[in-house]
Amino acid sequence: MENQSMKHKKLFALPIFALGVLVLCATAYAQNSDQGNGASGKLGPYRLLTTISNDPLLHGFDISWVDSEHGRYYLANRGNNATPSVPNILVIDTESDQFVSEIPLTNAPNGIVAIHRTGNGEGEPGAGTLVAGTTPKAGETSKVFFIDLRSGAVFAVVDTGGQVGCVPACRADELAYDPRDHIILVANDRDQDLFVTLISTEDTPHVVGKIFYNGSTSGNPVSTGGIEQPVWDKRTERFYLAIPSTVAHPTGEVDEIDPNATPAPGADFGQGGITRIFPTTCRPAGLALIPNQRLMTSCGDVLDVQTGAVVTHVPGVAADEIWFNPGDERVYFGRNPAFVVDAETYQQIIGVGPNGPPIPAGPTHSIAADSENNHIFIPVTGQGVKVYTDDQDKGKGQNK
Repeated sequence: MENQSMKHKKLFALPIFALGVLVLCATAYAQNSDQGNGASGKLGPYRLLTTISNDPLLHGFDISWVDSEHGRYYLANRGNNATPSVPNILVIDTESDQFVSEIPLTNAPNGIVAIHRTGNGEGEPGAGTLVAGTTPKAGETSKVFFIDLRSGAVFAVVDTGGQVGCVPACRADELAYDPRDHIILVANDRDQDLFVTLISTEDTPHVVGKIFYNGSTSGNPVSTGGIEQPVWDKRTERFYLAIPSTVAHPTGEVDEIDPNATPAPGADFGQGGITRIFPTTCRPAGLALIPNQRLMTSCGDVLDVQTGAVVTHVPGVAADEIWFNPGDERVYFGRNPAFVVDAETYQQIIGVGPNGPPIPAGPTHSIAADSENNHIFIPVTGQGVKVYTDDQDKGKGQNK
């Protein structure tokens, strides 16, 4: 999910001596986010709980996802320690912080999201479905895998139609899920593709629409920096998508997408369309929906969903992926160093000195948190998945 000028961020098989110190950034007002919500004293200094080292992540990884309701952490793992290395989804129990399993895949995963899809009018019980955008093998087009989490088996594969022969490969990357219409939005982010695909998850998953960012559709933005992290807003019933740069907006934009819009004849394929464009100032990659109908970008711009305006800017932050944790009302920035921002005040929370230890050396761009117990999961090359927390009462009552 990186833009094209930042591909090096995901080449994580780096010599360990070349790694910087990953510091969990967080301000000395670590108690302030507790005030006024009945949880005074709940949050404190960040501390390391454990390192889950069943797989030291030597072959690269990408996006992670936490399903807090079902206590599972999922990591798109480019390859395990087997010979030959097998791409997989690493599964961790977020309550016990223990390794559960690896779900093997034929193609290396990129973006992932755990969903509870519906088909035939009934909700899906149990663990649900994991959806993974993948990198194609030589001669293949890009594909999205649907995995039954009860059995760990792939039950459907949807081709998004990326071009063959791209270097790097034209992949299916970032995803978000619309639970109202049961639609996945997935981005093909490479310069040769530059489109998003809408996939219905009802019954047998299938493509219902495409939106192009490559100049082929009149009126659509023309991306000059890839396609990045999407999110779903249940209040507006729209997707929001970070675009680092376009011809019209060189410093980036966030696009609002209606999955049910009807494109003009001869425009995009099937259903779905761009309804509003919010210009940004700082080339966003990561994106998160936070309280008060605001969108936090990985580069610091905070946008108002109703107006599309940049209401404030958080200086000094940057990341590829970001994650909002409603359990402590903080936004986590997956990078080295990893910043943390209060989602209500937009202040950084500095995790150094008396307010928290530094995170050990190692590269990362992926981060996710369990909102039930405020465990923060950070995969680190050569070490495994590190688990931190700022929670002082072991998850008894959320900081809301």
